[in-house]
Amino acid sequence: MKHEFLIDYRSTDTEAVVFWDLPETATKNSAYKIYLDGKEAGVADRTHFSFSGLPPCTAHKVEIEMLDSPSGSGDRKATSLGIITVNTGATKRALDITKAPYNAVGDGKTLCTKAIQKALDDCDAKSYVYIPSGTFLTGALNMHSDSELYVDEGGLLQGTKDPDDYLPMIKSRFEGYERECFRSLINMGELDHDADYNCRNVVIRGKGSIMGGGWELAKAIAKREAVRLKDFIESLGDRIKEYEKPETIAHRARGRLINMSNCQNIWIHGLTLGFGASWNLHFVYSDNVVTDHCTIRSEGVWNGDGWDPDSSTNSTLFACDFYTEDDSVAIKSGKNPEGNIIGRPSKNIRVFDSICHFGHGLCIGSEMSGGIEGVRLWDCDMGPTWSGIEIKGTKKRGGYVRDVVVRNITASHVMIHSVTFNDDGEGHPVPPVFEDCHFEDMHLLGRFLDNNAGKNDWHDCPSILLCGFDEPGHEARNITFKNIEMEDPAEGFDSIHMEHCGEGIVFENMTSVPRRELGK
Repeated sequence: MKHEFLIDYRSTDTEAVVFWDLPETATKNSAYKIYLDGKEAGVADRTHFSFSGLPPCTAHKVEIEMLDSPSGSGDRKATSLGIITVNTGATKRALDITKAPYNAVGDGKTLCTKAIQKALDDCDAKSYVYIPSGTFLTGALNMHSDSELYVDEGGLLQGTKDPDDYLPMIKSRFEGYERECFRSLINMGELDHDADYNCRNVVIRGKGSIMGGGWELAKAIAKREAVRLKDFIESLGDRIKEYEKPETIAHRARGRLINMSNCQNIWIHGLTLGFGASWNLHFVYSDNVVTDHCTIRSEGVWNGDGWDPDSSTNSTLFACDFYTEDDSVAIKSGKNPEGNIIGRPSKNIRVFDSICHFGHGLCIGSEMSGGIEGVRLWDCDMGPTWSGIEIKGTKKRGGYVRDVVVRNITASHVMIHSVTFNDDGEGHPVPPVFEDCHFEDMHLLGRFLDNNAGKNDWHDCPSILLCGFDEPGHEARNITFKNIEMEDPAEGFDSIHMEHCGEGIVFENMTSVPRRELGK
């Protein structure tokens, strides 16, 4: 599938960040020269560039050139990738939550929910809510269209650990099913899979932190839900084995750190985020969500995913660091049979220049019944992870994953396979299809890191696992690997393991290299 080359940007009154796709002809040594209004502004070795000190309310012409890899001597040949007009906005008025009429207290003890919510309600397109240095304790908050939240350096928006502070429950989607959930710490939009976007043009940024109630909040919510759902859970009998864990059902009511439903044009920038009661940044039926220069943490939180596009489109994450207990990035589109019926795919998702310091890496699925396509991943380090890069779904899911391109990546391993966990729900008449995926210029460790429950254990595995479905027409197909370094396999393991694979499985320039010392 041919994709239009993307050059895009986000800006404030005085700053801007421009980002663009990895060119097809780029190599690991490519660089990019940036021009601002005809003058050289700098050179980048990644596909994004930041500007500061720009005048408000102005239009600037930004041109990006790719510099060919050096070939010994002489100048590097430059090829223009395109020109974009970057517009800065007007300077906004700050609504300081510690000043009248809000008077929030940042002592980490005083509950500030009402004060912060009033500031958010007062915020319009000409103002922003300002969180200064201090720890501001809060329950669930709502943001509306054309609003902005800025957390300054030293500022911490800290979610409470009390489930009562996240009521009333709202319609949401978790692990593929639409259902009532506790509210997230920050909530945008109202969930409706048949409706248009109902929350637009929201910015959350700064140099501070937004942290949720973490595992304590998660356990408190699940404890309540286990009591409420006791009869239902008991009625399942042996069918409880279809769920990932016995406690899965009760935990599905947890909110996230930031929940975006039916949202469009959301920018999350510069912050340290983490410790939601479950996933951290989750957006459903949404479009054009950009997240950059953030650190996302969830150590000790079961299902502590970092960034989860869910039946969402045209969204981008870059320049982020992940310290997540579960998937750093998880791309989803609903679960059988509901996800098949709603049929809203996730597509045109980009992830680049990011590091997974541990956790599960980048995963597509396992809830993928609405389809996933047009995923682009490049310039990332996913070495010390459990899953590396994983495309997964149960045989019951239906749907498809296709048109995935991965380049310039270090990963523990690559897996495209059927899984058996998280398998509740009525099955689709036919299995999923995994097809049309391309992997290029990668270094694969052939080992994965298990850091669950505080462990730090490495385990050997194949560098590449391809396992489609055992029904004709549903084998893994049209999957190519090119210029792949695979570290020497451990005794008893093959570098490549294949089952139920169909036509178009291609390996080109595959090399075996000595094992690196871990941590190097």
